[in-house]
Amino acid sequence: MRIVVIGDGKIGFTVTQALVREGHDLVVIDNQAAALKQTEDSLDVQVIEGNGASVSVQKQADVAAADLMIAVTEADETNLLCCMIARQLGCPNTIARIRSPEYNEDVYLLKEGLGLSMVVNPERSTAKQISSLLQYPSFLKREKFAKGRAEIVEMLIPEGGKLDGMILSDLYKSLKVHVLVCAVVRDNEVTIPDGRFVLEAGDHIYVTAATGDLLSLLKSTGYETPRVRSVLMIGGSRIAVYLSQFLAQTGVDVKIIDSNLERCNLLSEMLHKAEVIHADGTSFAVLRQEGIEEMDAVICLMNIDEQNIITSMFAHSINVPKIVCKMNRTEYAAILSDDIKECVITPRILTANDILRYVRAMENRPGEGVITLHKLVDERVEALEFEVNASTWYLNTPLKSIPIKEDLRIAIITRRGNTIVPSGEDCLKTGDSCVIVTTSAGEFNTLNDIFDSAPKGVRA
Repeated sequence: MRIVVIGDGKIGFTVTQALVREGHDLVVIDNQAAALKQTEDSLDVQVIEGNGASVSVQKQADVAAADLMIAVTEADETNLLCCMIARQLGCPNTIARIRSPEYNEDVYLLKEGLGLSMVVNPERSTAKQISSLLQYPSFLKREKFAKGRAEIVEMLIPEGGKLDGMILSDLYKSLKVHVLVCAVVRDNEVTIPDGRFVLEAGDHIYVTAATGDLLSLLKSTGYETPRVRSVLMIGGSRIAVYLSQFLAQTGVDVKIIDSNLERCNLLSEMLHKAEVIHADGTSFAVLRQEGIEEMDAVICLMNIDEQNIITSMFAHSINVPKIVCKMNRTEYAAILSDDIKECVITPRILTANDILRYVRAMENRPGEGVITLHKLVDERVEALEFEVNASTWYLNTPLKSIPIKEDLRIAIITRRGNTIVPSGEDCLKTGDSCVIVTTSAGEFNTLNDIFDSAPKGVRA
């Protein structure tokens, strides 16, 4: 597809990079020549220097002939204006980045009134992800499917734990919970395991389960940790605002430290249930004074990655139970210790994945595209949700009898609101949704792509 991206900042570059990998024809617009030069040198895209909200610049980019226009500049109003112009020029699909909490309640009205195909809010999405992790601190990652009814969670197997040395075929017999280990990372190598695989201490495992079974999973494995009741946020960013609002609904005590007095005053007005402290959150003495050692969780949300990393390391050194570190520069991950790497969350990657899911769905007929897309294990694994319809091959056929491609597992089937962790005896039926997990990123745009061959008499 032909796609125009307006805004070549961190979000814009990550989105562009993801779409180029998928083989799309990209045009990038920005008014910063240096950023465009870097993008042009590293990616196979056309770049145009100028104001993306200008009619003449959009005409130069031939937005009218594009299948999709994505506006991800720093300014919400600019993004909305870019989308309005693109629609007037004839672009059928537009996506706008809208970050401000002030616009959050008006998102649906904005989508309908401006004809937006999709709205992305990196800060709100990140806050939701962090809030989800704080609900069950033992999980390192949580990814939702089937409208929140099923999830894939990441867990670390401790030495001597219940899962250490367990063969996967014995999992249900031992845990009495219907779950499926769909991916394992051992010594930085990813495996899509079968029932003969034996788990070891130090493995990072990705487990699929019904959301309602997550607590039972933790209890049965012995990894349940106390509920998070107090959270210290360092940095009063937009993420902090959204996260505070989410946590207030669950009765969690929130304290926010920020070094900008004006920002602190604004946060105090916006967040009546949070305690806001004007202080230097990078000072270990200040953090001790504000009770970091008694906190159940510390969330590092400053604008500088290095500050977030150092503060996270300090929190880890004094044994804070749960730590989350916001990081924009993914290249830092290679030098982080495993303990810190496990707590990193990257807003721009969350946003790129949301957009990538939408783009993949655009490429297919209604009901055949990707419903949900999550990238796992440093983007080396994809978990994709599809709808099962009348055109899906091998309906009502036991999974053990279906020719499924290698390095792929059918992880979850959702049927009439019920979540099925499938065995070889289960089958796909019209109306189901189905989650697959694979190491073959970018190869599956429809559910039929997972099959190694078509049924007899059907042309592939």
